[in-house]
Amino acid sequence: MCFAGIRIDGDVSRLAGSGGNNVTIGFLLRRLGIFCLIVFVAATINFMVPRLRPTNPIESRLYELAAQGGVRVGQIKEMVRIYNEKFGFDKPLYVQYANYWIDLARGDMGTSISFYPASVRAEIMRAAPWTIGLLTVATLLSFGVGSILGALMAWPKVGTYVSFLVPIFMTLSAIPYYLLGIVMIYTFALVWPILPTSAAYSSGKNLEWSLDMILDIAKHAVLPAGSIILTGIGGWGLGMRAMMVTIMGEDYMNMAESKGLRPRTIFFRYALRNAVLPQVTSLAISLAHIMSGAVVVEVIFAYPGVGYLLFRAISGNDYFLIQGIVLFIIISIGIALLTLDLLYPLIDPRIRYGKN
Repeated sequence: MCFAGIRIDGDVSRLAGSGGNNVTIGFLLRRLGIFCLIVFVAATINFMVPRLRPTNPIESRLYELAAQGGVRVGQIKEMVRIYNEKFGFDKPLYVQYANYWIDLARGDMGTSISFYPASVRAEIMRAAPWTIGLLTVATLLSFGVGSILGALMAWPKVGTYVSFLVPIFMTLSAIPYYLLGIVMIYTFALVWPILPTSAAYSSGKNLEWSLDMILDIAKHAVLPAGSIILTGIGGWGLGMRAMMVTIMGEDYMNMAESKGLRPRTIFFRYALRNAVLPQVTSLAISLAHIMSGAVVVEVIFAYPGVGYLLFRAISGNDYFLIQGIVLFIIISIGIALLTLDLLYPLIDPRIRYGKN
């Protein structure tokens, strides 16, 4: 069977067939071509969409400063002219587009309007580690715990005492993580004030590699990560339970039982290993979307990640920062999905590269 350039075969020995290397190279080149095309189209749309807004970002920002007393109203027109020239908004759209690609080729994403004179790349690199740390740990924990519990719920030899987990999982999977985050703020910050509700670490502290700093960062991450983990466990658990149910009657499961293998061996080496494959695909896609950040959660907890940075960029009409973040997200997702395409045959030996 063939799908999207990947051939699935029951005969694993055919993996070493002749001409495999040439086909693999051709498959890789096609995938790289598709990846480049996606990045090009997405970057073009990314350039055009912010400019469809009727407001001038420079003018809007300066009027905000004037309202706060930072700029005199009489100076705004002259400053708008100067900054439009500096940021390139006084040039025709096609010139801006050409300069956009020239800058990208140099790795220059422009200068942030909201955080001037900081560069867009510097702001993204400052926020990205917080998002990667928070969402990677939360996603992996929810995947691991949810998949194991979901598999146990479908395993008949465990007993009925785990059946009470089904309604709990269904309830958790139906709750939006940001709503659960608000509930957790109320519970653990107002009713029992034991956890911080905002920022990534305590104010007044300097970032350094020390046990005290690590514990402080972990304490601030408990609520935002907890809201993601609790809602994620439900989805992963129900998905894993459904996959376990579908493989219970497969021939290899019946053969393993007829050979007299131990139930633990059958569970881990036959049932769990085969049922987890679709879960791994979903996990890879979830990890690919990590760089988009959990925008609502980061805003609720004022967590200084990419999602919160994107929210501030949109609020401040910061074209360059919006473009940089969205492009960064697109490239991250594209690379992750390309890597998944190439690694999937290592996860499942029944999959091999082949011609349509």
